[in-house]
Amino acid sequence: MAYRNYVLVCGGVGCESNKADQIYQNLLTASVANNISDEVQIVKTGCFGFCEQGPVIKVLPDETFYVNVAPSDAEEIITEHLVKGREVTRLLYDTSQSTRNVKIDGLDYYQKQFRVVLRNCGVIDPENIDEYIVRDGYAALEKVIFKMTPDDIIREIKTSELRGRGGAGFPTWLKWSFTKDVNEAQKYIVCNADEGDPGAYMDRSTLEGDPHSILEAMTIAGFACGADKGFIYIRAEYPLAINRLKIAMDQSREYGLLGENILGSDFSFDIEIRLGAGAFVCGEETALLASIEGERGMPRPRPPFPAVKGVWDKPTVINNVETWANVPVIILKGGEWFSKIGTADSKGTKVFALTGRIRNSGLVEVPMGTTLREIIYDIGGGIADNKEFKAVQTGGPSGGVITKDFLDTPIDYGSLTALGSMMGSGGMIIMDEDDCIVDVTKFYLGFSVEESCGKCSPCRIGGRTLYNILDRITKGEGELADLRKMQEIGEAMKKASLCGLGQTAPNPILSTIKYFEKEYLAHIKDGRCPAGTCKDLISYHILADKCIGCTACARKCPTAAISGERRQVHRIDPELCIKCGVCMEVCKFDAVFVR
Repeated sequence: MAYRNYVLVCGGVGCESNKADQIYQNLLTASVANNISDEVQIVKTGCFGFCEQGPVIKVLPDETFYVNVAPSDAEEIITEHLVKGREVTRLLYDTSQSTRNVKIDGLDYYQKQFRVVLRNCGVIDPENIDEYIVRDGYAALEKVIFKMTPDDIIREIKTSELRGRGGAGFPTWLKWSFTKDVNEAQKYIVCNADEGDPGAYMDRSTLEGDPHSILEAMTIAGFACGADKGFIYIRAEYPLAINRLKIAMDQSREYGLLGENILGSDFSFDIEIRLGAGAFVCGEETALLASIEGERGMPRPRPPFPAVKGVWDKPTVINNVETWANVPVIILKGGEWFSKIGTADSKGTKVFALTGRIRNSGLVEVPMGTTLREIIYDIGGGIADNKEFKAVQTGGPSGGVITKDFLDTPIDYGSLTALGSMMGSGGMIIMDEDDCIVDVTKFYLGFSVEESCGKCSPCRIGGRTLYNILDRITKGEGELADLRKMQEIGEAMKKASLCGLGQTAPNPILSTIKYFEKEYLAHIKDGRCPAGTCKDLISYHILADKCIGCTACARKCPTAAISGERRQVHRIDPELCIKCGVCMEVCKFDAVFVR
């Protein structure tokens, strides 16, 4: 039946954690109470991408976008907007918050985006297969089974020039063709959903909002490569994505789109879910495959590559979630259509998780070739709290930093690599003037050291050595020779480590020394942290001409490090101060400062 209005409620895990489900239930209740449940359809969708402003609600066909919605707002949205036809203006996005006059009314946030991977996220109910089918879902699978040969499929993927979105950017068609050409009765298709980069949630949101697209793509690959079995390897920390995948798989089997004799053909293909325990190294394909087999997740030497010898030594195609999500669209619209999007060596779009010191954090999908400036300012709304942009980290702990001098760099594989960073899976963390580059680099090295499997000595020993040097520098104990030493160790790790984790772990150090050497020197030569972040290099003081003796800082200090009588200038004892910053937070007179 046709409805006069559709109310789409974000059901991504971020909004769910902010009571989106209660909002959804309250909307249903209010629609019944106001006798409009037959006129208005309320749908819980996947992630809209506008995560900073969640929970979000979109009303169609009005194109009204409500942000920061609370359960108590549901009744007002129904009575005012859906019954009386008046927008609830207080819930609309505040356009004055942008630093570049971006007209974000909730939809203009998407103006420079081009949604291919996220085409259904925030649009359909991910737990309803019929809504996926209405938007051309499984039409690509039907096409390949009845109208295409395996060679036709691989030729179309080749024409598209789709490259793997997991980080390495390997041509997808070539990987598929390797597996197809191996003369083995048993072959496998694997989806890598072990998303482990800090601040990254692209794959999780895609699975939460459009699980059928992944199932369809893997089945297409199974037909193309001669495989009848697939695995989705997903970390157990993604319960919502796992649940929606299970629902989608049950529905697909019920509709004859997964399992035996798909669509009445002689082609059979089924998928299992395998849960990962959260080890970052299992994002590396050979470690992931070992984990599927029940072994400890540790990388294996290559060659042979998984496409020829993968799970249980059988030919295995492994791609990540984002790569798979592109496949049905390419089959339906053609590889030539896809190849017209992007740049010469990087076709299509890329999904980024935009986080850090940014006004509009969230999921962003843009054509390859879009500049960093466009993403950060035109889509992201600029730096939060009117701070100065300092750098952007791309590629997570495996990537590097990019400074303001390169904000007009187009996003593609070659350009980022040339700057000493990488595309990675799509994490993009923004830093401002208050971030210490040395401390941030130490965080990433600490993450890589903690997640190293320890199998090869370049990563195991080299990573720990680099971290220890950084730790000394942040404590004011560094030496000038440390810079050269870190560069030498980093280059050796890149050449000698067994897998991508160890090979790319030094990237944050190498890129930050290149672009922020002065900040390292300030820590080493001057014993000073310019950003005021490294606790061993800062001290808190009280300005005599601003302190009025209100005692607020003394009352809140957890170690009683602040002394002074009421209405008298207070003093901080450096021996007792733990540099927690509470005194600065509670002072209303800007009397506390960091030196």
